[in-house]
Amino acid sequence: AALGPLINQRQLQHVHQVVSDSLQAGAQLETGGEYEGLFYRPTVLSGVKPGMRAFEEEIFGPVAVVVSFSSDEQAVELANRSEYGLAAAVISPDVGRATALGDRLRCGMLHINDQTVADECINSFGGRGASGNGSSAGSPSDWDEYSQWQWVTVKNQAPVYPF
Repeated sequence: AALGPLINQRQLQHVHQVVSDSLQAGAQLETGGEYEGLFYRPTVLSGVKPGMRAFEEEIFGPVAVVVSFSSDEQAVELANRSEYGLAAAVISPDVGRATALGDRLRCGMLHINDQTVADECINSFGGRGASGNGSSAGSPSDWDEYSQWQWVTVKNQAPVYPF
């Protein structure tokens, strides 16, 4: 698969600094962490914990952050601990369990055994908390976001009612 460049030098520096700071804080580099020009090599960080920049910030770069958990409850608590809530993915062979877990996540987009692949434009989408812009981007249903509906009936003359 082809991977394009980051949008600009500022974003490249942000991605690389988040990775570097997280490594200094104890995360492990499984692969990546290098760049050439604006092309940042796909990167996987494991051993990421709350308090590390890779846990606390939106990276918007090709960086997968691996956070270990021991129960569904802990997974939900860790995911909801963030002030961001653009998207979440739950990967599991048990779709019912994944859906129940996903129902407890604070996010604008939820993927069960899938990921964000830029096909959300047919639906309203956005984040919760400090992420995105709510659900006011993406489709004609967004008109509801900016409208207040009112039922109006108009007749040329008032009818005579039997009371």
